[in-house]
Amino acid sequence: MAEPITARRTWLLTEIRRTGGVWTVRRVEAVMHGSPWPTTGRNTSRKDLRALAAHGALVALDDRETGRRTYTAKILNLRSAA
Repeated sequence: MAEPITARRTWLLTEIRRTGGVWTVRRVEAVMHGSPWPTTGRNTSRKDLRALAAHGALVALDDRETGRRTYTAKILNLRSAA
């Protein structure tokens, strides 16, 4: 079962969608220092990214060469099928 979406995670998802690009734990940590939750650490950042991906809001990408996981915002297709 996925962890719940908290106010912090909602704020983070809004920031990810607003700025776009590839997101790492390190990038989340840097952004969170200027957020209402400036003491958010590495483990919480990792859990937040993982939870947002589990809820389908982010796409996780694993780089086999570096062993690192990155995340991007899921792109919504707003075109109709008609």
